[in-house]
Amino acid sequence: MATTSLDTSYNFTTQASGGTWKSMMAVDTIDIVVVTLYFMVTLGIGVWAMCTSSRKSVKGYFLAGKNMVWWPVGASIFASNIGAGHFIGLAGSGAVSGIAVVGFEWIAAYIILFLGWVFIPIYASSNVATVPEYLHKRYGGQRLRVATSVVSMILYVLARIAVDIYAGALFIQMTLGINLYLAIVSLLAVTALYTIFGGLKAVIYTDTMQTVIMLIGGIVVMALGFNEIGGYSELQSKYMNAIPETTRLAIERGNVTVCGMPRDDSFHMLRHPIDSDIPGPAIFVAMFFMGSWYWCTDQIIVQRTLAANTIQDAKGGCVFAALLKIFPMYIMVMTGMISRVLFPDEVACTEPDICEQVCGNPVGCSNIAYPKLVIEILPSGLRGLMIAAMLSALMSTLTSVFNSTGAIFTLDIWKRIRKQASEREQLIVGKATVLVLIVVSILWIPVLTASAGGQIFIYLNVVLTAIGPPVFALYLIGILWTRANETGAFWGLVVGFSSGILRLVLEFIYPEPACGEVGTRPAIIAKVSYLYLSAITFGISAAVLITISLLTDRPKEEQLYGTTWSTIRLRPATKTTSPVTQVEKADTEMNVFVENGTTANHPSDKNEFSDSTHEDTYHLDNIYENPTWRGPLNASAIVVMVVMAFLIGCYA
Repeated sequence: MATTSLDTSYNFTTQASGGTWKSMMAVDTIDIVVVTLYFMVTLGIGVWAMCTSSRKSVKGYFLAGKNMVWWPVGASIFASNIGAGHFIGLAGSGAVSGIAVVGFEWIAAYIILFLGWVFIPIYASSNVATVPEYLHKRYGGQRLRVATSVVSMILYVLARIAVDIYAGALFIQMTLGINLYLAIVSLLAVTALYTIFGGLKAVIYTDTMQTVIMLIGGIVVMALGFNEIGGYSELQSKYMNAIPETTRLAIERGNVTVCGMPRDDSFHMLRHPIDSDIPGPAIFVAMFFMGSWYWCTDQIIVQRTLAANTIQDAKGGCVFAALLKIFPMYIMVMTGMISRVLFPDEVACTEPDICEQVCGNPVGCSNIAYPKLVIEILPSGLRGLMIAAMLSALMSTLTSVFNSTGAIFTLDIWKRIRKQASEREQLIVGKATVLVLIVVSILWIPVLTASAGGQIFIYLNVVLTAIGPPVFALYLIGILWTRANETGAFWGLVVGFSSGILRLVLEFIYPEPACGEVGTRPAIIAKVSYLYLSAITFGISAAVLITISLLTDRPKEEQLYGTTWSTIRLRPATKTTSPVTQVEKADTEMNVFVENGTTANHPSDKNEFSDSTHEDTYHLDNIYENPTWRGPLNASAIVVMVVMAFLIGCYA
């Protein structure tokens, strides 16, 4: 269908102050009703979870009582990752450069399984509530735990929260036409309500509902978009001809220009290893080093698996989340490409003056690809459903960040300051941390709206590839090599982190030139993709960690109990001698070591608590895995890997 057949009454006007833009669209009553119902259902589920969750203990509040089954765990992992930034960012990147960006999503499926099969058994064996706590148990001392906690909190505020608030604000402002700050404050208030009072259980169950809404809404937009352009078979030819009018006129005048032209490799996922915008090999490199940090050692993701009832529930959740990663290609990336086909003058604009008029950003307007499509092609009611889906994406990410950051600050920082803090005090501090995050996030909005431009999904990955891999080195080497010690880990983190920050500063000092401008970037920036940087910073951290560890003392024996793969079944003796449930054991276990230096095996290994009352009661604190489920889980993981390999091969 020709793009001229669409309703083009939607437009932007530039506000007199601030150079920002606002929507002129009026939302139908039925859309408002749908969004209102969404909020009511969300709050209802949140209140139900609040009333049924154990919120009087730290474990109950931050780890949902550690009794979640596989399907809400998997849905919450997916929802925590897929925020408004993904809908806006992936669609925008798809509109600009095609399908290559989906590599981040499909390769992530392998890393999620890496979490379930390699890292979760170690976290369970270590009996930790936060991932920085693992560093403390593995290496000893406090500086690593505190340093990584502070870095995580800063990263959450400046990257995760900021990006999703910006993306959500962009969508809300375009669709609802309401004041930006009113929309953001309202969303933050609702998310904070059930995050503060409901704890992780409320967050996980609302995440599950929001995952369903996101998928339904995304599939509806995708289906209507393909119908608008004539089906999938028409996307390739129409996308390659989707150029803005300014570019078309320049070509007719005989000017040679690539500005506004789709890339020749737009439908190739694996691109040139050096000269392309997203080098094919670099995606695999980055997703191992940066992606493993994000999926395997970041508190937001790991916390969902730590809330699982058993090892098999944690693994099942990882399989479910990995399978859901199939969808972003079709409901986000390709919908962005469809938006470019239908609205090339707006989505693919290249002239700064025109872009400023269209979206208030002279750099480009690719970020409006998804909301523009929603506004133009969805009828009343369905538009409200998609608004609810986007609100779901935004809220699911914010609630995850809020709860996880509260856990990190309370358990890894506050307890170091106040060693005798009661559980009541820790809960109050965790909730107060959420409120502080909300205030900081709101204050950050003007800075972000003034500076955010280009492709926000790429921006996010630039930041993560610089900061994440040095942290991942501490965890990976820590679980694989018993000789690694605290001194080596600390200086490995410092040197690797500093090298990543240096590259990040250079990225900001020498931004990518606009189309048509002569590039003046140093070769280290222009020729070495930020994606390869992840391997460099990881390598630097690993080299420093290994070298200093070999030159200094071995770690203490007690630091290795249950914290590495070679010592995963070694445990300190406990004072618990009578048959008890694993929950009781986890709460009463004490670090009392056998005097002769030997260690006792884990109770679950010996099946010590196998009386008829308690034989089926196993929790994630143990590394016991039900043999009945081991085979099906392993087979499911293999099936997911084969499916992802097939898809990558199809679009390579």
